[in-house]
Amino acid sequence: MKMITRGKRRAERGQWKAVLYAFLFPLLLCACGETGTRFHLEGKFKNINQGEFYLCDFDNGTKDTISLRDGRFTYDKDMPDTVVLTLIFPNFSELPIIATPGGNIKMEGDVSHLKETEITGTEENELLTGFRLQTKEMMPPAVKQKAEEFILKHPASPVSLYLLRRYFIMAVDADYARIAKLSETMLKAKPNSIPLIQLHKRLKATSNLKSSGKLPKFRATDTNGKTVSDSLLRKKANVIMVWASWSFDSQQMLHQLNRWKSEHHDSIGVISICMDADACEGRKALENDSIKWPDVCDGKMWDSPLVSTLGISFIPENIVIDKSGNIVGRHLSAADLKDKVDKLLRQK
Repeated sequence: MKMITRGKRRAERGQWKAVLYAFLFPLLLCACGETGTRFHLEGKFKNINQGEFYLCDFDNGTKDTISLRDGRFTYDKDMPDTVVLTLIFPNFSELPIIATPGGNIKMEGDVSHLKETEITGTEENELLTGFRLQTKEMMPPAVKQKAEEFILKHPASPVSLYLLRRYFIMAVDADYARIAKLSETMLKAKPNSIPLIQLHKRLKATSNLKSSGKLPKFRATDTNGKTVSDSLLRKKANVIMVWASWSFDSQQMLHQLNRWKSEHHDSIGVISICMDADACEGRKALENDSIKWPDVCDGKMWDSPLVSTLGISFIPENIVIDKSGNIVGRHLSAADLKDKVDKLLRQK
């Protein structure tokens, strides 16, 4: 009888272990899997009670809306890879955030002094916060110099990737030789970084298409299903405008172009390229602003054949073409773009 009782007890303990394992195993998977890639962000701001922010991933063309209540917000998302997110405020001020798998980030600041906002929780965000606080009173040339020093000191850091884009690639006077040298240093330090590999590829395409020479021939389909090509850009002044629904600067340029075209009608030719991952977002924005020129959005973003053909590396971007198909300017500021267009319109 004792032998039977002991055997029965062992069997019961085995059943309980099986039940306990079945209950705990999914939790263990969760702890080692999804929660290991879960990114958590929480923020607190003074001098604002409620509102909506955008949190954008410019590389992947995604945009999430964050609601602020009582000056606070939270954001959770599965993050399989490290990316740079940009928090866009209602006044279109921006704050960069390094989002890492499993990262737990805290943000605290005052909306009237956004440059002093502190982002803590990971080494990368604390490095980026330190850079912002160090340079908040500096003039642009000095900030750019500090950015280069940071990149050379931390070439493998995702912060360096952000600084390269923000202060070098997106500069109106972009020095492609300098950019290439910095990106090569970064790629050497982190050769398997997919964002760096993709960026290096785009920069190479951009360097092949200078601010002069003939516009490459191209053919694409716009969001209305119609074929567009370089042959449409044979007016007195022509502009290719690269934009996105999450880029305030690019939308401002679109509005300016729309005003100029309304004033000069068929004297200006425009084709826009929307870098959104979803064509519906771009189409909606154009319809709201009564913009009717051809807009191309294939959802492939940086992998789009048209983007590669034109050597596009950043947003906003513009290429100005004369009536003979010659490139006469690219990556111009809003003021320089207007001057270039006006000059072409005055030519006979």
